Amino acid sequence: MNNDSRRDFIKKAAIAAAGVTIVPRHVLGGSGFRAPSDMLQVASIGVGGMGGSDVNKIFQSNKANIAYLCDVDKARAKNSVEKFPKAKFYTDFREMLDKEAQHIDAVSISTPDHNHAIQTLAAMELGKHVYVQKPLAHDVWEARALTHAAKKYKVVTQMGNQGASGDGVRQMREWIDAGLIGDLVEVYAWTDRPVWPQGIAWPSQKAAIPSTLDWDKWLGTAPYTEYFDKLVPFNWRGWWPYGTGALGDMGCHNLEAPFSIYGLQYVKDVQASVGSVYVDEFKRGYFPESCPPSSAVTMTFPKTAKTKGDVKVHWMDGGIQPPRPDELGANEKFGDGGNGILIIGTKGKVLADTYAANPRLLPTTKQYKKVAEKYQRVPGGSNGHWAQWVEGCLAGYGNMEMSSPFEIAGPLTEALLMANLAIRGADLKIDNKYPGRSLKLLWDNTNMRVTNFDEANQFVKRTYRPGWEVNYTF
Repeated sequence: MNNDSRRDFIKKAAIAAAGVTIVPRHVLGGSGFRAPSDMLQVASIGVGGMGGSDVNKIFQSNKANIAYLCDVDKARAKNSVEKFPKAKFYTDFREMLDKEAQHIDAVSISTPDHNHAIQTLAAMELGKHVYVQKPLAHDVWEARALTHAAKKYKVVTQMGNQGASGDGVRQMREWIDAGLIGDLVEVYAWTDRPVWPQGIAWPSQKAAIPSTLDWDKWLGTAPYTEYFDKLVPFNWRGWWPYGTGALGDMGCHNLEAPFSIYGLQYVKDVQASVGSVYVDEFKRGYFPESCPPSSAVTMTFPKTAKTKGDVKVHWMDGGIQPPRPDELGANEKFGDGGNGILIIGTKGKVLADTYAANPRLLPTTKQYKKVAEKYQRVPGGSNGHWAQWVEGCLAGYGNMEMSSPFEIAGPLTEALLMANLAIRGADLKIDNKYPGRSLKLLWDNTNMRVTNFDEANQFVKRTYRPGWEVNYTF
């Protein structure tokens, strides 16, 4: 082969090679193919019940690969393990993160409240994006730490209060921005929960630990105690060592809309009253480990750019509801019957159901001016909450707006946990009296302390079980 022939051969070979390498990967894979490099590699901690639902919703984004599953209860994890047979299964999140961190992009966490912070911090410290079920944390200090850590580690975050992605909250914001209800006066939110036992004695009869459950790992950060029946998988919500009661369960759903619309942040004071259980004539039961059967809380938030002054937010649970607005027809549902949100302004009122769904201006018989759609809707609404997080993770930190990032979800959770602090303070028995029941707790936000009832400060940050400490430096 002469030099000209050789040069011609090399040129043609180079062109042919270039032609092969520039064919898009999705073309080679066929219609609908997505290259592995385009998929979010997700590890899920807690994959039964709500965790299983979260895993499925993330997978349904069609842009996430469920690569790892972790659960302390193999029986609860069974459905997810069968649905994602290629996902490697672990029972210890610490082992999973230690061994697989380099293969993980993001972590979803759907475990009992008391273990949210330790698992979320472990993931964020490794630079992993996180999706965390509500409430974000168990204690006030934990919520503050997770909010701070999200900025420090520059990860994409989302809390699992899917109503934040719904059309309802955006419609409400547009009405309020347009001045249809005037200046904010006050807010009410309520729930018919708990739908699990509360206001009960700590069980004295212990039970055998199910063979599929790793009890020690389920306890995690909580003090060690013997296993008792019906705690797992649902009723832990009503026990203070593990759950945050009806307020923790539903507050992040029903208070998200007014919180985000008006830019509320940290409370300045809070007061609570709680339902009592009498075990005999004039004998009040004392159940310090159990959340009360019902509660009513009033939180005061400082003035924001969208309010004329301080804001009063009222919360009620256990079936307690605020007075029906006069503008609501006698046969019209108040909220959705069991849950609701009522925002009262100087010119009008907005009523909505759980998750801020089905918002309506009161009275519903009045004709209101049409307000243009101002805020972009999330594709799929509330059901698009998980896919939004996946898209945000793929886009990278700071490149896409989330509906419930920790910068919003953290202060929201912290406010609700402050309300819980008041509930626990009101239910605190000291020298056979309940001194916290008649107090308004004053909050030093900078130092995270109640300034006028020191006994309540024990609930700001709990003591962790040795070996399960949550450590973070601000």
